Amino acid sequence: MSTLFDSNRLGDLTLPNRVVMAPMSRVRATADGLATPSMATYYAQRATAGLIVTEGVQPSLIGQSNPGTPGLHTDGQVDAWRPVTAAVHANGGRIFAQIMHGGRVSHPDTTGMQPVGPSAVPATGDVFTPAGPRPAPVPRALDTGEVPEHTRSYAEAARRAVDAGFDGVELHGANGYLISQFLSSNANLRTDRYGGSSANRIRFAVEATAATVDAVGGARTGIRLSPGGTFWGVAETEVPELYTALLTELARLEVAYVHLEATIDEHVLLGLRRAWPGTLIVNPTLPMGPKQTGRADADHWLGQGADLISFGRAYIANPDLVERLRLALPVAPVDEATFYQGGDAGYLTYSTYQHAN
Repeated sequence: MSTLFDSNRLGDLTLPNRVVMAPMSRVRATADGLATPSMATYYAQRATAGLIVTEGVQPSLIGQSNPGTPGLHTDGQVDAWRPVTAAVHANGGRIFAQIMHGGRVSHPDTTGMQPVGPSAVPATGDVFTPAGPRPAPVPRALDTGEVPEHTRSYAEAARRAVDAGFDGVELHGANGYLISQFLSSNANLRTDRYGGSSANRIRFAVEATAATVDAVGGARTGIRLSPGGTFWGVAETEVPELYTALLTELARLEVAYVHLEATIDEHVLLGLRRAWPGTLIVNPTLPMGPKQTGRADADHWLGQGADLISFGRAYIANPDLVERLRLALPVAPVDEATFYQGGDAGYLTYSTYQHAN
């Protein structure tokens, strides 16, 4: 069995270990979606990961979910990302940008526009706005003719990401955002070619991925999925069939990897592992759930056939997480109050492990 510290080939990259820094929103960008010098430091501090996947990056203004998140839809945003990727590469790392279209999980107070989605069905719960949490609004259902504009937005952002120095991109197809909304059976009530059957509900995900592969190549394209997840009120029927059909289409596109979250029973995930012939990243614990991913979780999933393991919250407080895992050193606790507060506290203030003299 491979260990967490063995190298692994991913597309055109050789990863020195199988530890992936999972995407996590930290809302430290400027009001106009520019990456900052602090963000360059933050990611560079964690460059010993086999692969870094950034926080969600909006591919368009209407695709922005939360205030304070970075974008990849203007030339200024591309320029702002270049010092980030350069800092990671200077420290020996590899970094993919996660492209995240929020769909219905947004608010006019954030973007100045009514959110869009597959159907006029609001998300469950409050969304973040510049003035604080607000009830999720009813989105405008996309016309059939508008859908390709939004699939292309992922590809256009991917081109900008490569121009900014990223090694590749990960499409955010999980956690109740736009791709996930199209996969859903309660957020997607469409009766056209994008709704109804599993073949139709996967169409948006496949078209967005295909456009991205055409733009930057399969070796630079991954996708994150949350089978059976219920984030923001989405629900999915026939989960094994839905995701097996999706993975079959993704395999034809020869993408670099699929990144699965543990949002459904393990036996279903193992079935999806068998259905997916390529590189698999597994996030072994429920995002924002009660438990953080640890070494035992990683070893378990490597034994079950995963190729890479993603760690989320543990990476916030442990920039040297790879070495802490390698040497069985204590993993520092994270201060959840600083997740989204902005500023450098709880962002750049976590140190590497201090060995006793």
